[in-house]
Amino acid sequence: QNTRAFKGRVQRHTHMGEVADATDMGILLLALMTLWLYLPGFIANTFAMMWGKWLPKTGYGPWPIDGGRVMKDGNRMLGDGKTWNGLIGGSLTAGLLCMLQVAIVGTSFDEASVFVTPLTGSEDAWFSVGGPYLTAYIMGSFLGFACLVGDMTGSFFKRRRGLKREGDVSSKAPLLDTLPFAIMVFLWGQLFLGPSLLASSELLLPMVIIVVITPILHRSFNLIGYAIGWKDVPY
Repeated sequence: QNTRAFKGRVQRHTHMGEVADATDMGILLLALMTLWLYLPGFIANTFAMMWGKWLPKTGYGPWPIDGGRVMKDGNRMLGDGKTWNGLIGGSLTAGLLCMLQVAIVGTSFDEASVFVTPLTGSEDAWFSVGGPYLTAYIMGSFLGFACLVGDMTGSFFKRRRGLKREGDVSSKAPLLDTLPFAIMVFLWGQLFLGPSLLASSELLLPMVIIVVITPILHRSFNLIGYAIGWKDVPY
């Protein structure tokens, strides 16, 4: 019922003829809702960076995922920037963020708000285990893991092209720094999070919009992180 209510709301906002003068503002609001629902996946990179940078200060790690392995092209498989502490810590912290989202908006679907509960329609999903907060934690951790797998995929292909993580001005491959993680998060959500709201086909167009603007968002967040000392480079 929640999913049907959502789809009805989407139709009122986006389908030509359903509402008088359906403008781009409806799509923008839907994109904001999509970003809210997938927020754990989009913030996971920041969490991974924090775990990768701060945990070693306690004497644990870093533990590079590639173990220092060098490929036949003479470059590292992933490099020192991709660590187990970042992958595991970033994924699990994304789960905590999803729990926080549920704590903020509750578990009931509110069609009057853009900030709907991420649990909408997830009652019969594989990750619906042990109550709403555990379900949210599993969902958020899954999205965080998807993000970081996408990020590692981009890093792998960057290194195959010899575009190492160097310098302090800008990345040599900004699209490979941003698009793989965004695409992976949405792809995994659509493929594996059914029958929840996150797997709704109504979110496909907003997803495309978000992917297009992700490089700008990613660059902006990285500049902020660099300015406050959370990142060593502004990209």
